[in-house]
Amino acid sequence: MNAVNNIGVARPRIEGQAKVTGRARYAADKPMRDLAFGSVVVSTVARGRIRDIDASAVKDMPGVLGVIDYRNAPRLNPEAGHFFGPDGGLQLLQDDVIPFAGRAVALVVAETLEQAKAAADALPVTYDEEPHDTGFTADHPNARPAAPLFDGPEDIGDVEAELAASAVVVDERYHTPEEHCSAMEPHSATAWWEGERLQAIDSNQGPFFISTVLATLFSLDFERVRVRTEHVGGGFGSKGLCGPQLVLATMGATLFRRPVRVTLTREQVFLMTAMRPATEQPIRLGADANGRLRAIQHEPAFELSPLAEYIEGCTELTKTLYAAPAIRTRNTAVPLDILPPYSMRGPGAAPGSFALESAMDELAERLGLDPLELRLRNEPDVGPVSGLPFSSRNLVACLRTGAERFGWATRDHRPRMRREGHLLVGTGMAATSFSVGAFPSVASITAEVDGTFTVVIAATDLGTGARTALTAIAADALAIDTERVQLGISDSELGPAWSAGGSRGTTSWAWAITEAAARLRDQPRDPSRPVTVTVDTTQLLNDLPSMERHAYSAVFTEVSVDPATGEVRVRRLLGMFAVGQVVNPLTARSQVIGGMIGGLSMALHEEGVRDQVSGRHVNADFAGYHIAAHADVPDIEADFVPDYEPGIPFGIKGAGEIGNVGTAAAIANAVWHATGKRQRRLPIRLDRVLE
Repeated sequence: MNAVNNIGVARPRIEGQAKVTGRARYAADKPMRDLAFGSVVVSTVARGRIRDIDASAVKDMPGVLGVIDYRNAPRLNPEAGHFFGPDGGLQLLQDDVIPFAGRAVALVVAETLEQAKAAADALPVTYDEEPHDTGFTADHPNARPAAPLFDGPEDIGDVEAELAASAVVVDERYHTPEEHCSAMEPHSATAWWEGERLQAIDSNQGPFFISTVLATLFSLDFERVRVRTEHVGGGFGSKGLCGPQLVLATMGATLFRRPVRVTLTREQVFLMTAMRPATEQPIRLGADANGRLRAIQHEPAFELSPLAEYIEGCTELTKTLYAAPAIRTRNTAVPLDILPPYSMRGPGAAPGSFALESAMDELAERLGLDPLELRLRNEPDVGPVSGLPFSSRNLVACLRTGAERFGWATRDHRPRMRREGHLLVGTGMAATSFSVGAFPSVASITAEVDGTFTVVIAATDLGTGARTALTAIAADALAIDTERVQLGISDSELGPAWSAGGSRGTTSWAWAITEAAARLRDQPRDPSRPVTVTVDTTQLLNDLPSMERHAYSAVFTEVSVDPATGEVRVRRLLGMFAVGQVVNPLTARSQVIGGMIGGLSMALHEEGVRDQVSGRHVNADFAGYHIAAHADVPDIEADFVPDYEPGIPFGIKGAGEIGNVGTAAAIANAVWHATGKRQRRLPIRLDRVLE
């Protein structure tokens, strides 16, 4: 076999034509015989108990098959959970307790979607309401140390002594609100039984992981559960869990012994699926007169639900981005009567980066130093906390290349110096990183008798182009053209595989495919019979040397501000990225641009608002929860610096989340440069800018 170079070639998505012509079927589109529909009824109170659900009031409505509530729902395994342990958020319809507003209290199942919704809207539910607490502050009396699973506390050097000896100290607090993933496709699932086997089509980010959670939840053997996920219209973390749509659809299929489909409304997506928690982040930075950091202290707090453990790891960048002799980090969790939060694109790193990179800009201002130069002067040689070597570190290349393209050298670093008529104009920048690597996955490759190769792995394509990337990777690993690769993904039956999340999907899947290809090429072959090789990468990953492994980026931006109205407009956005070997420049660039747009949205628009009196969301729709629209998206440029990740097949890193991480800080820093006023609370609303 001769080497074929498919990696690094810009290719349109394999499924692109099917999507733009409407032929691609999403979870709610799959035709199915004898299909029934479930409509969810959610709690209107933030805490209390159900006094009564009058199912008799709707049982004779047209098409109604029945009502499922805590009195007749299948019993669920309370030990079922996700990455952080048992998750009470999965325990739907198990008792009369209301732990947060928007909790599912009933599922009405009917012959048509319209009939199910009409009955759900008419179902009488009464409550005994109890006092609730949804007010988040870092000094909340119930605050406690966060679980230390992957972002535990660190204390390197003597922070207090270094701060006392510093020429300049920044001591500020930064705030980010609740944010919602807001994927275009609402969460939908269809479940049915084939004999003793549970089948499901679901909108999720990892069918194998979801199938194991579902099996545990319903106390089934793993081999009796199959979950498929053909196309997903975005997830951003909210579809990384076994979602309420799948749990409730399975209950409906179990009780009524026919296929049941549950699709959440847009409002229910806001109320019932995972969100990014609000954070409050005190930061202290100390530096000498030359801009060398002496101390970094970062002690963020975030909100969570008592139903499930979670870690919003805001200090990841604090431990890796800059050199300092003293670094202290602590994470604090504040339990409230809210929906359990979970990972949203760039979890921890996105809000953490806003705080750290805003503080670095403030430090540069007080030192009278170029913000770019401040970052360059504090480049570490090894992990500042871990002491481990960096596998590769091309942040400086991102900073220097981005600054040159952006024209940073001509910037007057004093604020409020540039005007265009009544507008104030400013520029800002931020540096960032995001941890990368791989998780164990299983892949199989079959050499067919017709000369093609069937490659199967339980990967998921969220719309990022995973099908196209994995086809190119498989082709290069097998030294063939892409036309000879038949790729099968998105089915839990294909074996264990990491989900599409944590910027580790492509890396994890590619490693398994590459290793399977290598072993297949060494396998004796009979051209008249197919030959299959299956590989599990668990041991290979265990053998990988411990190193600091990160993707890097530098983001530069220009904004205009109208001081009379408070309106902020982003004019230019430039991102330079070090994400290893780029598999497909076309889709990779689309990913990081999408991430930067998400960061812009975080900076200027996104804010989940909760009424403190009722504890309910008041903007659970796209009319009230603002996200960046086409009119908000400026001239965006994204490019890659040469990079390669040693020890990983083809030297690739994840690109899914790095674009999101530094953008909000860059925009906030640009708003300061334009106005002279710091924005330490997101989003940067009109009332916060208005003069």
